[in-house]
Amino acid sequence: MEGALASAIGGLVECPVVAVPTSTGYGAGLEGITALLAMHASCAAGITVVNIDSGFGAAMAAFRLSRVARRRVS
Repeated sequence: MEGALASAIGGLVECPVVAVPTSTGYGAGLEGITALLAMHASCAAGITVVNIDSGFGAAMAAFRLSRVARRRVS
């Protein structure tokens, strides 16, 4: 359940998706390990997975993706 959202969104949209597993959750989340492994095992293309609770890593991935996109437009 925890990692399924990134896969579902990645299959619906055309843009890159940055997935951030969190250490909080319910059931056997194992402090984010379950979500991290589920996101890595996703079969949807265009998903970038960062470390557990890594908001800074997600921001850097989004920033770098936006720079590449901006270079292609200009």
